Amino acid sequence: MIRIENLSRRWKSFSLKNISFEVKEGEYFVILGPTGSGKTLLLETIAGFHISDEGKIIIEGRDMTNLKPNERKIGFVYQDYMLFPNMNVRENIGYGLRISGMDEASINKRVEELAEMLSISHILHRYPSNLSGGEKQRVAIARALAIKPAVLLLDEPLSSLDEMLRERVIRDLKRINRNEGMTVIHVTHSRQEAILLADRIAVINHGEILQIGKPEDIFRKPKNRFIAEFVGVENLFKGVARKVNNITLFETGNVKMYSSMHIYGDVYASIRPEDIIISLKKVESSARNCIYGTIKEMVDMGNVVRITVDCGVPFMVNITHESMRDMNLEPGKKVWLLFKAQNVNLFR
Repeated sequence: MIRIENLSRRWKSFSLKNISFEVKEGEYFVILGPTGSGKTLLLETIAGFHISDEGKIIIEGRDMTNLKPNERKIGFVYQDYMLFPNMNVRENIGYGLRISGMDEASINKRVEELAEMLSISHILHRYPSNLSGGEKQRVAIARALAIKPAVLLLDEPLSSLDEMLRERVIRDLKRINRNEGMTVIHVTHSRQEAILLADRIAVINHGEILQIGKPEDIFRKPKNRFIAEFVGVENLFKGVARKVNNITLFETGNVKMYSSMHIYGDVYASIRPEDIIISLKKVESSARNCIYGTIKEMVDMGNVVRITVDCGVPFMVNITHESMRDMNLEPGKKVWLLFKAQNVNLFR
């Protein structure tokens, strides 16, 4: 559907460096990275607002690299919406169709279809100054969809919305992607948005793509320390790994744990808090890792309880309220931590 090949673009103080990825038809692809990582510049280069110095942009098998933005079959939604203030909602949504020469009857039909899809039929007569943030965002999305683009580009589309509106627009985006088969590239710094929306995620920093994969790959098996810290890996340890009887033994301080990954030497290890089981007694199981420690802190996170266990190094563990009550867990209690070798991710 859309293929980016070795894309590079240099500005005075920043550059995009040899970026390559492919987005399949109907896929929801999220580019995740911190502020200043190049997310918006990459999106604008794909859209044709900047011309690349090297590389290619292929959309539906056609080389779009040097074409003007209006020739690329792309819909673009900026985070600040950029609605025309002198046009009402109906006119804003139909703008792209009008300049393409479509007749008014067909324009009105398409506008009303989109307005119904996005639940904004009741505000078609209103102007942007009289719309809420959520309404403006849905109007901007409808305007981008009106021209039936091959791909929809979204630049931080939820960053200025409150939590309730953000949830509503997330539902809208999911429905558009699934029901309409719309191919979407969405850039954001929000881990939550990436988890809720993405079929696949590309992590970007300093103008380079660092890792591409499904959400579970990015969040459970980050490839380097920056990604691990950016996606919020709580259990992150620096140590040494070596091969012992066809399995990898990782050591940090006085703590030893086994990993199914075959990486040796000075490495980092990460374990997701939800992959660790708390037990009141030592258990022999296929989990392979069984580490003794003392509960230091317990924090109610709403749907789970976050427990800090001192095992020589601190481990963060997520458990349910029911499990906490059943085991009568409290600070100072001695416990065992169990987790599988396959859940110990190693990287340099």
